[in-house]
Amino acid sequence: MANRLEFLYPRSSYRGTFTPSHLVFDANLQEFAQSVGYICALEGNGKLSPEESIAAIEGLWERLRRSRDQLGIGRSAGDCD
Repeated sequence: MANRLEFLYPRSSYRGTFTPSHLVFDANLQEFAQSVGYICALEGNGKLSPEESIAAIEGLWERLRRSRDQLGIGRSAGDCD
């Protein structure tokens, strides 16, 4: 069972400057990337419409942005909203 979960939800180790908030945001970012991958696969196989896919990804993006703001992680000049 653990191998299946590792396959479906892979995690990479954090390599940045360690702070608890950076570690939490990294986990949230990995979850976002995994979810976007699933949504893209579902849309590519015709299970979701492009509009549904865009709406789902926008919702995930907003959740990721809120987590960044709640954790107090600063934005760099190249960030876009």
